[in-house]
Amino acid sequence: MKTMTLDAVKLAKDNENLTIEMRRALHQIPELELELPETVAYVKRKLDEFGIAYRELINGNALVATIYGAEEGKCLAIRADMDALPVTEETGLEFASTHPGNMHACGHDSHTAIALTVAKILNEHKDALHGAVKFIFQPGEEIPGGAKPMIDEGALENPRPDYIMGMHGGSLIDMPRGSIGFKDNELMASMDRFSITVKGIGGHGANPQKTVDPIIIAGEILLGLQKIISRELSPVDRALVSVCKIEGGSSQNIIPDEVHMLGTARTLNETTRDMVERRIGEIASGIATTYGGSATTVYERFYPVLNNDPEFTHYVKGITSKLYPDDIVDMEVPTMGGEDMAFYLREIPGTFMFLSNLAPAKDGVCYPNHNAKFDLDESTFYKSVSIFVATALDMLKAEVHQ
Repeated sequence: MKTMTLDAVKLAKDNENLTIEMRRALHQIPELELELPETVAYVKRKLDEFGIAYRELINGNALVATIYGAEEGKCLAIRADMDALPVTEETGLEFASTHPGNMHACGHDSHTAIALTVAKILNEHKDALHGAVKFIFQPGEEIPGGAKPMIDEGALENPRPDYIMGMHGGSLIDMPRGSIGFKDNELMASMDRFSITVKGIGGHGANPQKTVDPIIIAGEILLGLQKIISRELSPVDRALVSVCKIEGGSSQNIIPDEVHMLGTARTLNETTRDMVERRIGEIASGIATTYGGSATTVYERFYPVLNNDPEFTHYVKGITSKLYPDDIVDMEVPTMGGEDMAFYLREIPGTFMFLSNLAPAKDGVCYPNHNAKFDLDESTFYKSVSIFVATALDMLKAEVHQ
């Protein structure tokens, strides 16, 4: 085991420049949602260069590449998301986005580059594998979600993975730079969106008594929704309801007919999720009716709770602790961020890890994920590569992990 882990680190370091080179190339061509033609073309070129077979899904915007070892055995899947965000980059990097208005502001460029590096290494050493490694290159993680359509199109079949793993870079939870975070069970929250349309009767701002003011109603709804968390849930139950956008009105003296509200709800179990969805609609409608108006709520469920399999998480953590014994962080609480890796983990046991690797911007500040000045410490990428490689080599050795 010791030799294998040392080899994994050496293989990762030997390919470190390639990982960084690929990340920088991908960083320059950020694309959104489920349409990633340039990104997929780049990944396909690299897979062709490495001699790795793949198939296309989601109208050519997703790839599944599989490496088969010398003998039959278990199958490990490694997932990498490829999409970017509608953010105008302000990093000043030499390899900054060449697509105006789009930016890899969440680290998916590094996830893809890391997975490509792992694929190259394992393909060069496939004789050591007793089984298969499947690489899932996925679009649309940021919305509308690419995991479920990939699953629906058979990404997890032929062969079906026994386990799946992934890693997210940046800083989704506070950890020392360079550390790797692990957590059993709930790691990330469900991610849902709700919109509320409040209807009243508009009129002159100087004669409010002749109107039904939807702005006042929206304000009452906003306050009412917060009481779901503070008064209807146990203090030890984690959930949140955030109204992030309110639109209505056109002038300082016109009470509008409608106000539109948009927000997100996050929970850590399906029972709470059901309750929050129901209560948002009931509170909005009830308050609006009380004040003479009406409210229509549309609640959309996007990603479920991300649950890590405890057994496999402990297994990968054990391998990682031999590689980087001083860099392990046991995360005590989940983050309320959402991730559609959750869909794979509902189908197959696996684990999702965090690599803390923010890099300071030119002003010295480390900006978080989704910020226009977000950047990553490229000197940490090899850690992710080595963990994936070491896990595959160990899991798919002759004495298969049980």
